[in-house]
Amino acid sequence: MKAPRWLPGLMIAAFCAIHGVSNAQGAEPRDEASPWGIASGAEWSGEYPRFNPMLHDAGVRWLRIFDEWSEIQPRQGEWKWEGMDAKVENARANHIHLTGGLWYFAPWASATGDTRTSPVKDIQFWRDYVSGVVTRYQKDIKYWEVWNEFNGSFAVSKNKPKEYADLVRAAYDSAKKIDPGAKIGMSCANFDVGFFDAAIKAGAADHFDFLCIHPYENLGMAMDGGESGFLSMAGSLRKMLSDNHQNPNMPLWITEIGYPAPVRPDAEADARQATALTKAYVLSLAQGFSKIFWFEARGPEYGQGTDHGLIRADWTPRPSYTALKVMSGLLGAEPVYGGWLNFDGGYGFVFKGAQGDVLAAWAPPASKLTAVFPADVRIIDLSGKETALAAHQPLALSTTPQFIVNLPATLARQARDNAAKPFPWNSGYADAETVSCRLGATNTDHGIKQTNQKTTQVVNLLDSSCRSSDIGNDSLNGEGFYAYFRVDPQFAGFGTRQLEITVVARRADPERPASFQITYESQKGYKSAPGGRWSIPAGEAWSEHTWKVNDANFVGAWGWNFRTDAGGSPNDFLIKEVRVKRVGPGK
Repeated sequence: MKAPRWLPGLMIAAFCAIHGVSNAQGAEPRDEASPWGIASGAEWSGEYPRFNPMLHDAGVRWLRIFDEWSEIQPRQGEWKWEGMDAKVENARANHIHLTGGLWYFAPWASATGDTRTSPVKDIQFWRDYVSGVVTRYQKDIKYWEVWNEFNGSFAVSKNKPKEYADLVRAAYDSAKKIDPGAKIGMSCANFDVGFFDAAIKAGAADHFDFLCIHPYENLGMAMDGGESGFLSMAGSLRKMLSDNHQNPNMPLWITEIGYPAPVRPDAEADARQATALTKAYVLSLAQGFSKIFWFEARGPEYGQGTDHGLIRADWTPRPSYTALKVMSGLLGAEPVYGGWLNFDGGYGFVFKGAQGDVLAAWAPPASKLTAVFPADVRIIDLSGKETALAAHQPLALSTTPQFIVNLPATLARQARDNAAKPFPWNSGYADAETVSCRLGATNTDHGIKQTNQKTTQVVNLLDSSCRSSDIGNDSLNGEGFYAYFRVDPQFAGFGTRQLEITVVARRADPERPASFQITYESQKGYKSAPGGRWSIPAGEAWSEHTWKVNDANFVGAWGWNFRTDAGGSPNDFLIKEVRVKRVGPGK
């Protein structure tokens, strides 16, 4: 944020003091509009002196790294600043800005002695901690995220929304007293809009400045053709804020997102991670997220044989590192979204980049799409390789994004005209009464998409095809019990509560019993639909069953809205179609 030119003399100094802007001639700005971030907080975060220069070279300008409360204040009244001071100084030396994290409890401040168990013994202990770190680092850090995934496994609490709201309010009031320019962010694991909604209603209202999400699962679904669901996240958050009378235009951040790759080099898997990273940033910027933090710089492995890092343990960069460097170089330090283009179902997003308009484009899975340009353009892949494409020559689109530079002005204008319009992919269902998905070798989607299709298997019948549960497939690690579905967000997004979910199915073996239930996304998380299990009638005829729910909250917290759950079924069954109907108020 730069001081406005119209502020005179002393007012400029005051503005800079409040907003953390350097007023020294030639000093580097805070890169407030830069979205390029990395999150690091796991087993290799201590390697920041070595990876920070590499991150800066890749275009990264923001780093999410901060010591836990227990490290900074191991005992009441005792402050140990050495570790965090070193991180701040190193980040400053590498021209990277830090975001602050108010992570967990100090054991002495916890009622149980556990850093992850809430509530705090005395809320004043928390206030004093927040005041201490903000006082110490207010010149370098302006953004403070309250806790890490309080709604998930990093907090034990009997009333998570209320206890989190108490921490947010206390952090907001304490930080603002020290630094009026400080910004407080609420955070959640996954894409838990319901948790934000509950925390705001429990007391956090008007006591936060930005929202932070960790939509790993939504990225996984986007890699499986679920881009439209990923693109709905900002809209769901802004609808939730508006419904709670909060500022719907406040900044939205993604403070963790990632996609794993094997520890050892694997060309196919490494390329897929690079694709995931590129889609994560492009899709997030296109819907208005201010900052995106990839998790993470280096590691962690957690003994799983894979990690999310841009940099391997031996310090060699992965293709994802190169993809980030290429992308940030083309789009610039502060990219401006310029609208979308639809290539017969292919994805296109235009940005005002460092040297003019840049298009990022790719195709859905199992499609054969091309793009044709009315003038010569240059094509740059994720490795930075550049090729020339003559006017009117087709460009084959794949699931891997490509960047098109020297974009013809006519297409740039078309994208700008589209910028304020809804995204066109899998849309047009805002006024529909019912949406459906017909399952088969190639699904037919009408407002419902089956995500993660590998959990089911295709079955060819005499005159058609369908899909089967895959209970006995050990290679799926239990996922064969489920068929996952996501509903078009224009049809049933945040605020749509009453729905009917219908499944058309039959037994895989007409004489062997099979059954399943529906798990759906509710206002209080995922749960089983009322009515319980459906025992599918015997025989070869198709039957259908309907579950009615009145507390739906279809936002895609884990990337899906409902699933068939065959846990406990003695045998497999076939699924022909799923339908969702809106009923009651708001339909």
